[in-house]
Parts: sequence; C-alpha cells; structure tokens
Amino acid sequence: MKVINFAEQQTVVNRYMSELRDVCIQKDRARFRRNLERIGEVMAYEISKTLDYSVKDIQTPLGTAPTLLYNDPIVLGTIFRAGLPFHQGFLNVFEEADNAFVSAYRFYKDKECHEVGIHIEYLATPDLNGKTLIIADPMLATGGSMELGLKAFETKGIPGKVHLCSAIASRKGVDYLAETFKDTDYTLWCGAIDPELNDHMYIVPGLGDAGDLAYGGKL
Repeated sequence: MKVINFAEQQTVVNRYMSELRDVCIQKDRARFRRNLERIGEVMAYEISKTLDYSVKDIQTPLGTAPTLLYNDPIVLGTIFRAGLPFHQGFLNVFEEADNAFVSAYRFYKDKECHEVGIHIEYLATPDLNGKTLIIADPMLATGGSMELGLKAFETKGIPGKVHLCSAIASRKGVDYLAETFKDTDYTLWCGAIDPELNDHMYIVPGLGDAGDLAYGGKL
C-alpha cells in the first residue's frame, strides 16, 4: 500500500489543516466543515491524476476539441457522521460519482476507556465490482473504522481500485493499515500523520473530535 502525506509537501492543504487544528478557529463550525471540504477537493484533484484516461471528441460551437477524460466509474464512500463534509469535497470534484455510506461508531470496552471497539450499523452502497472506490474518513486513529468500513463496502462487490483518504492520521493507524493491506495496490492519502494516540485512542496533537466540531456535541 502506498502512503501519501500532504504535510511533507508544499501545499495549501497545510493551511486548511492549520485552521482545523487551531483551538480558536475550529470553534467556527461552518469554517471547520468548509476546511474539511477543501481538503477533500484537493485530494480528489490529486487522485484524478491516477485515473485511466482516453481521448474523447467534444463538439464545440466552432469545431471539435479532442479532450482527455477519465474512464473510471467512481464510487465515493464515507463513514457517518464526521465524514460528511470531507466526503462533500470529493463529490464537488467527482460530481457524477455514485455514493456509498456506512455508519461506524467507537465504543469503549472497559471502564477505564482505554480499549476501543468499532461497531458497524448501517450500510448503503451501489455495486462496487470493478469500480474505483474512494473512502473519505477524516480521522484515522487506530485504523479500525477504515478497515471495517472497507470490509462492509466489499460485501457489495470488490473494487478495482481503492483510495483511503484521511485528514489526520496517527502513525499507529497508518502502520496498521500498511500491514493489513500490504499485499494490495491501495493508496492511503493523509493530510497529516501525527506521532501518537493518547490513552483514550485520540490522535495527538490531532484536533479533537471532528464530528463534534463539525456538528456539535452528542450525548
């Protein structure tokens, strides 16, 4: 599996990431959602460079323009709820793509809140056989929700190509997916890779809870 870390590049993504993290700026929910959307748009643009293309003749009012257009049938997948604004960024670019959704929530298996489990509850997806599947999940902590989300999608068909996309990932989560999918040609796209997880399995320095920052707290 190939791993791409935007934080190692000179890119506007770093500006959007800085605003997602900033404890003052991130209080503006609309701006927080928009920054996740922007990162999704940039990642979608970069992914577009990896697709298969062929020349199509486009009729203009004055003639014919040969144009390189991608051939890949794309499905955009996301994990509720934090993934929604991130997913929208990809949809802004691949506006004719089909879409897939899965719910995955974390729960603590112990009273000390150190051991985390992931529960899959809802799935809606088109046929994925041979498609290019892009999964947008803004926070990659342990890698468990991304793995289980992909496995849930694969019950509806095996994609031809897979792109896993995250705004912020932990090194542990990246290493876990790299080992889990080591024999694949998947690509993992990360806005940044942070060094550690705390005792509650939150990414450090991270940004906090992306779902709460985007949509408000929950009971």
